[in-house]
Amino acid sequence: MQQPARRTVLKAGLGAAGAALVTGAGQAVTAAPAHAQDDDLSWIIDCDAWGARPPSGELSLSDTPTNKIIIHHMAFPNVTDYSREQAIRLARECQDLHMDDNGWSDTGQHFTVSRGGYVLEGRHRSLETLAQGDRQVIAAHCPGENGRAIGIENEGTYVTEAPPQALVDSLVRLCVVICRTYGLHAHDVFGHWDFRATACPGAVFYGLFPEIRRRVASALGTSSEEIPRRRWPDIWRFVGGPVVQVVQHLLNHQGYDLAVDGVFGPLTTAAVQDWQARQGLPVDPDATLTPETWESLVVDLAMGDTGPAVDAVQFILANKGFDAERSGTFDDATVTAVQDLRRLHGLPPAESVDASAWCAAVGGIVRESFDA
Repeated sequence: MQQPARRTVLKAGLGAAGAALVTGAGQAVTAAPAHAQDDDLSWIIDCDAWGARPPSGELSLSDTPTNKIIIHHMAFPNVTDYSREQAIRLARECQDLHMDDNGWSDTGQHFTVSRGGYVLEGRHRSLETLAQGDRQVIAAHCPGENGRAIGIENEGTYVTEAPPQALVDSLVRLCVVICRTYGLHAHDVFGHWDFRATACPGAVFYGLFPEIRRRVASALGTSSEEIPRRRWPDIWRFVGGPVVQVVQHLLNHQGYDLAVDGVFGPLTTAAVQDWQARQGLPVDPDATLTPETWESLVVDLAMGDTGPAVDAVQFILANKGFDAERSGTFDDATVTAVQDLRRLHGLPPAESVDASAWCAAVGGIVRESFDA
């Protein structure tokens, strides 16, 4: 069956109608005004406009509801060329890398944001499905989440430095549109390393996420009552990485004997489901760490505590860029890292780890962060 004709959006990208921004390098960059009408998506440079290669295979639409946004950095150089031409080169280089080196059928992510603040369509049909707002094109940016998460790549590498303001502003604008279209919220914005073993999106960039979420929530007009007290990451058997290691540590703290390898394999799946059954919770067929599962699994920690749960919190704090030492004992360095975590997410000052601190540490979102 022939696909619907793809609408070609305005080729000018963010164009001359935008407001001038000044980057850290002092170069003026044109970006779309914050309050412009986004209904037509004409400010996003589509695949035709940047000269994308045709996909090498069929692109499918997901039957799973979209439930989150995942933000990436591209691990590309932090260039000082903020032009539209550079954004187009970036999109082409990314597609070539994903198709020729990774063997994917097209660009892996749905959208790309350049350091100059230009927003481009990544995978073909991403704009089409965003305009329709009911299904997303299945992507390749995060195994386990490709059919239910919109992926946004951001030009640059942000392990030790922050992205330009123009990039952050355009990222916020894009997240707002995606949230409105798919019925998502600011507390549905996550980072790549919340679901896989990777340094992406970079510790410094990740530290900006509470601010980015606050800006998205403000643009959406979200009230405090609409924000859950804790929005835990919905880890399931199709993902892996550091957060899965935390789950394995916590299960071991509760008496299980799992290898802490970050692989959500059959033994971890069985342990999660057994824990759910023992707690009188619905047993999820995919061993999803539901909010109720997280709440029952985490334990309060304070100075002097030891054991697998302490190993877990020290590990994830260090992984997320906090200055925590993996000593096995809840010590002064751990207290300092926990205080930094709590401060970043707007939690009340404390020298201990409670459920909200756990939630923030593993990549979840806490209500207090929107009031910070």
